[in-house]
Amino acid sequence: MKILLSILTFFSVIAFGKSYLLSNIPLPKTYIQNLDPYPCGEDCMQDYLDNEMIFSFLSHAHKQLENEEQEEIRMINISLFNLGSQIRSDELKIALLLPYKKIGRYAASTTNASFAYLIARNHNFELKTYNIESEELADISKALTQIEEDGFNYIIAPFTQEGAQTFVSMDPTQELYFPTIHKSDINTTSQNIYFGGIDYKAQIDVLLKEAVAPLVIFYDKTQIGKKLSLYEEENFKNRPLENVYEIDSSSNENNEEDLLIDDDDNRTTVIKFSIPKWTTNLEKQLFENEKIVEGSFFINTPIVKSSMIMSQLTMYDVNATNVLSTQINFDPLILSLTQYTDRDNMIIANSITHNNSIFIETNSLLGNDIVYDWINYTTTVGIDFFFTQITNQDRQYKIDMQSNQMIYPIELLQPSKTRFIKYFSTNE
Repeated sequence: MKILLSILTFFSVIAFGKSYLLSNIPLPKTYIQNLDPYPCGEDCMQDYLDNEMIFSFLSHAHKQLENEEQEEIRMINISLFNLGSQIRSDELKIALLLPYKKIGRYAASTTNASFAYLIARNHNFELKTYNIESEELADISKALTQIEEDGFNYIIAPFTQEGAQTFVSMDPTQELYFPTIHKSDINTTSQNIYFGGIDYKAQIDVLLKEAVAPLVIFYDKTQIGKKLSLYEEENFKNRPLENVYEIDSSSNENNEEDLLIDDDDNRTTVIKFSIPKWTTNLEKQLFENEKIVEGSFFINTPIVKSSMIMSQLTMYDVNATNVLSTQINFDPLILSLTQYTDRDNMIIANSITHNNSIFIETNSLLGNDIVYDWINYTTTVGIDFFFTQITNQDRQYKIDMQSNQMIYPIELLQPSKTRFIKYFSTNE
């Protein structure tokens, strides 16, 4: 039995991943021709794999396999060798609309996430980026006109909330997906606009079940920091008594003792600390502050600031009951930026629960992360949704959609010594 391997070319995905501008030159393909006159079933192909005859295996694996392990190997190698597509029907054209000055590095990473998914699916596709300098109406309108003229009916748009609202007000006719926005933050009833943003409020609701009084909230003055802290405060206070002490750490005029009110029942006590960007010492807030001892600490700050806060909770011997955080701090950096004693009582809400090893590996080849980076993850979910809409193939990410919003499961995790582990609630 002889199998002729016709390998036309190979490409470097690493080099390609350095830029978010997709070339208009078609990517070269690798083709493997099967000249074996005999059929090869599941056992036969397993023999090829067991004997490390990967090209013999691939020559027979020209369509989806029933064996899940073999199918995974097939898909990984399709991505690795950029094999020529065996699926030629259904024109697959998706546009990426990128306000690159607003979203920074995500102009590159969301493009890579989209590209990684599509090459792994072994389907002919056209993925084109449209870069705009701002999210102003004029820039969006001009790009939308060009996208329509180019024949693209599906658009992935990693916009900010302000830009998304402007976009929605134009009532576009194309199918549009915002990987960065939750529908609750946008005023629209359009049936052709979809949302993939993480539901922070739902994560907070789950985390607050683990909270005890006093609830001590740390936040920065970003839009999301203020928004989350207000939601946490209001929901924790939804009890018979309402005690809120808010301390603005950026001002020397605030006197903590003047803001504290004695109450015999502190079941709803909330204390809020606004942490300015360059603040590195929390002695004023934490040292010998009896009002916060054994409380639950909700942290709404980026990973570096959060690590600083947690280390000082330990340093000033606050004796926190637990430390709570949303998706913001689901980041492996927390394992290296803090000591285990700083995080041993930390609980993080996470909605990146549907892992697919094929897409993870393909993204890894491009230097991209869809395991911890939620925007890259939700972009992948959106591309998967559009892929299914166009080709009628099964979705790889079985995530529910309700009223045009992706509904992600929520799990609670703890950062252990070397990894994140599942948290088992004592309230269940």
